[in-house]
Order: sequence, then structure tokens, then C-alpha cells
Amino acid sequence: MSRERLYLFDTTLRDGAQTNGVDFTLADKQVIARMLDDLGIDYIEGGYPGANPLDTEFFAEKPKLDHARFTAFGMTRRAGRSASNDPGLAALLEAEADAICFVAKSSAYQVRVALETTNEENLASIRDSVGAAKKVGREVMLDCEHFFDGYKEDRAFALACATAAYESGARWVVLCDTNGGTMPHEVEAIVKHVVEHIPGDHVAIHAHNDTEQAVANSLAAVRAGARQIQGTLNGLGERCGNANLCSLIPTLKLKREFADAFEIGVSDAKLANLMKVSRTLDDMLNRAPNRHAAYVGESAFVTKTDIHASAVLKDPHTYEHVVPEAVGNHRKVLVSDQAGRSNVIAALDRAGIAHDRKDPKLTRLVEELKEREAQGFAYESANASFDLLARRTLGKVAEYFRVEQFDVNVEQRYNALGQRVTVALAVVKVDVAGEHLISAAEGNGPVNALDLALRKDLGKYQKYIEGLKLIDYRVRILNGGTEAVTRVLIESEDEAGERWTTVGVSPNIIDASFQALMDSVFHKLLKSGAPV
Repeated sequence: MSRERLYLFDTTLRDGAQTNGVDFTLADKQVIARMLDDLGIDYIEGGYPGANPLDTEFFAEKPKLDHARFTAFGMTRRAGRSASNDPGLAALLEAEADAICFVAKSSAYQVRVALETTNEENLASIRDSVGAAKKVGREVMLDCEHFFDGYKEDRAFALACATAAYESGARWVVLCDTNGGTMPHEVEAIVKHVVEHIPGDHVAIHAHNDTEQAVANSLAAVRAGARQIQGTLNGLGERCGNANLCSLIPTLKLKREFADAFEIGVSDAKLANLMKVSRTLDDMLNRAPNRHAAYVGESAFVTKTDIHASAVLKDPHTYEHVVPEAVGNHRKVLVSDQAGRSNVIAALDRAGIAHDRKDPKLTRLVEELKEREAQGFAYESANASFDLLARRTLGKVAEYFRVEQFDVNVEQRYNALGQRVTVALAVVKVDVAGEHLISAAEGNGPVNALDLALRKDLGKYQKYIEGLKLIDYRVRILNGGTEAVTRVLIESEDEAGERWTTVGVSPNIIDASFQALMDSVFHKLLKSGAPV
């Protein structure tokens, strides 16, 4: 039985950037685009070139993507202008993108009140803009903004906007539930009517989550004939967010109704990375992950002590609608020490750490993890630190060196040019096999100075860390007030391009940072096979 192709369109870098408190850097956008491409997303909407310097710079050079089509977003030509005399449209046509997604009003009320123009001019703007983009070889889409409200108000005009785009050559006509207020049964009925006029394999759904039904509305549209879904990672978006691709993707892959009928660009192997993708985005934004998020939340497959836990121990799938590992998550049964051992053993298996299930040191590791997680350590986000903690507890990591002392000073002073600058100076004293080494370094901050000083001279181990570099540093305050505890996550990379994350927790941000730095260096020595 052949399956229909269903396409995924991610708008995290544009809609997601409208989330309160989210500010992507250029580097963030580049990393997220590669991550989405690796996941198997079909279209990545990068932003609005010409609207702001960041998006303009992002579209100055097309990212190297293996699978996804890089898409620019922007408005159709303005009323009263020609397609050849509209700066906004020109910026879209000049952007380094594979596709263009135009946005146009499809509500007669919005055309009249917001645009202050006529229905005829709005339709002409759609036709002219789609035609101009087709002429320069772009794949074209049109977001029919306010489509569902417009359809209820003036069905003929809303359909006229959608068909104008399709007949002018648009590959996708996107039906937008812009204020997120449409119900799933309404979406299904309206989309069914639309696909009587436009083939379903040219119809897309763009749902907002203002009634907590964006995922349900997206699936309803697919049932009715739409063959492209637009959404964001972790449901980012303005107000209450957009349709959450971290919920939609596993539903499409793992629920028989959809899996038997459709195929998507996300493979089973990539689906198993979904939780990591979700967590990586949260870490980049310095946001606490939603523990109760469907599929990818830390608590999505957790069962606490009661009759449910007993049932899960007998049959793991009793209260699990999918296999947790399918999305990169794992089962946790919070009942008794034995369940704790099971969780740790599963984590050791995932990390590839050899162990004896009867080893009493496993009990000590369980208790150590519980104590540290209570203090604020997050080992789900710090794979390298968990690896080191487990190996140290099980007696499998040598102490390559020992830090005897470190000191950090920050001062403001005038440089040789007479400019007032802030400089951090760190001094680190280490013991390497009985040899005492002292290194000092200046940095653009205390953590940078500490990092440089620590890695400046490790004696016989220096050659093993030459390719080590820190690429990200994130801080979270776990509780406020005068007794605030700080969690630091540091992402590192070596000369082979392999990355890992380490964690430190302390009331003192410098101490927490140094813990994470130390773990990073030890992990590098361990993976490099440095001799004792």
C-alpha cells in the first residue's frame, strides 16, 4: 500500500522568534537551521529579509542544507505599487532562498480595515507577487492570513484569495488560523471545502495555539486533505504559540491512522533524536524545558508510586502509548531503590558504560544522582558530566590531575589607548603526577580567563587537549533570593567536531562554571585515551 507524502514546514526562526523573551542571534539561527535540516524537515522558514538587519544578514548567504528548502517570508506587494517598484518584494526576490512564503490578508474585514484597500487590489497583489517570484525561479507559497475567520465572514472572498495564489503558480496555499480560535471540527469542514477548489497536495495548514488546539487543528486539516503542516519546535510563537512539531512529528510517525497513510521526511533514526532536538533548543534559549510536554518532556514517561507503577513494572506499556525510546526519551518508574537502579542501568547502557548489574556501587551511584539532582544538577542536559560521574563512582576514571587552587580577579583600568576596559585575570595551580604547575591568563570575562588558564599548561596531558574549545555557555538561576543557586551548562567541541555538554551547580557562579570546565577537560582526556 503506497503512502502519500506529507510535508513539514518549520517556522521556528520566524514565528518562534516572536515569542516573548526569545531573541535569536545569527549563530543561533544557523545552528537551528542545521538541526532542523538534520531532523528531516522539508522547509525551513528563516525569517523576513529586509525587515531587520539580522534576517537580512541571515539571507545574505544560503545555509548549507542537505534536505530542507530554505524559505524567505514576507508581504505581497503593497497596494498601489507595482511588483517591480516595491522594496519589500525586491528584498524577497534578492534573498538567497530556495522558496518564498508570501503573506496576504484573506479576510475581507482585514483588507478593508487593516490594509485600507479593496478586495480587487488585494487579489491583484497576490497574483502579481506570486507571478514575480515564479518568474525568478522560486518555489512560492502564500500564507492566507486570517483565512478561517475570513471564510466564516465572506466565504467567496477567502476562497478567491486562495485560488488566486494557486492559479498564479503557488506550490502551496497555506490556510492560517491566525488568532488560534478555530475549533478542530470547523477546520476539518472548511479544509474539505477548500480542497474541492484547490488540490489537497497544494494545501497547507498554519495553526496557532490560543485554544490549546493547534496540534489537533493541524491533524484535522490533514484528515480533510491538506498535505503540508506548518509549526515550530516546542510550539514557540507569539501569544500562546504555534502548532508544536515536537508533538506532531511523533504522532504522524507512530499513530497508525497517520503512519499507515502518510510518509514524512523524518526517519525512524532521526525521530529518536527528537527529545535531544527539543532540549537543545531550550538550552540555547536558556529556558527551562517543559517537563510535562508530550513525547519529549522529562515527565512524559514517568510513573510514581501507586497502582500505576505496579502495573508498569509488570508491563511497561500499560500506561505508555508509544515506546519512549522512539522519540529519544526513556521510562522512569519512581518507585523504590530497585526502580532507581533500573533507571541508572538504562542510562549506563545508553552511554555505553560497561557495568555489572550486581555491583553494589550502582546503589551508591543511584543515591549520588538523587542527591545531586536535588541540588540542581541536570544530567539529561549534560551527557559528559553524567558519564564522568558514573565512571568515577564505578571506579573507572583516573585522576589525571588535581586542581590545588584557583583565583580570579576582575578589574577596570585604562588601556594604552586611554580607553576604560574591564579585564579578568585567572590563576590556576594544578598537580599533574606530582608536578606542580601554575598558569595565569587574561580573558574577556572570569569564565573565559579561568578556561584559558586551566588549559594553558597541563604538563604531559597538554597535547591531548589542544583541539578542545568551548562553544557555548549558559546560566540559570534555580531559585531566587539571597540563597540563589546557579546552574552552568558548558558545551565543548574537539578537533573532530564532536560536541558534549557538562554541568556545574553552586551558589557561586564562578565555582559552578569551574566545575563544568573541569568536567569538559576530563571528558576530553578520557575520550582521547590519555594514559595515567
